[in-house]
Amino acid sequence: MPSLVLRTATLDDLALLQHWDEQPHVWGADPHDDWGWPVELARRPDWREQLIAELDGRPIGFVQIIDPEQEDSHYWGDCGPQLRAIDLWIGEADCLGQGWGTQMMQQALQRCFAAAEVMAVIIDPLLANTRAQLFYQRLGFEAQGVQQFGADECLVMGLSREEWQLSQG
Repeated sequence: MPSLVLRTATLDDLALLQHWDEQPHVWGADPHDDWGWPVELARRPDWREQLIAELDGRPIGFVQIIDPEQEDSHYWGDCGPQLRAIDLWIGEADCLGQGWGTQMMQQALQRCFAAAEVMAVIIDPLLANTRAQLFYQRLGFEAQGVQQFGADECLVMGLSREEWQLSQG
């Protein structure tokens, strides 16, 4: 069975991330964001992890985990403490719909909830991206409301530590 691992993204991943940003399935889920890869990959703030998902050593996707209260752009506004926010995508189109996104998210959630102070995880799929919303619902996320982030209308969704623990059996 193939093995999926999350490893720290580095400047060596710059060309790959820029390539993924140009893919229609990635761009369609995140059309207005400029990730500033050359600068951001060189930074290591305490409030963020940027990770590459590898399938048997082949990079297939990206995960970012942040503490939205500490994040320096204040993208999430005043959201309070004890949260983490996740961005996730499959970069390689031939890896879509095979369960790798679920495994990536499960590993990301384990990382988030490993910190005892984290009480919930939030995400922000585009309001029009019902496929992503259904994906997150299957993982236990619940809609919290519609919010405008820059040019994007998003559905903020959350997963509490309690609901995540119940899903772990």
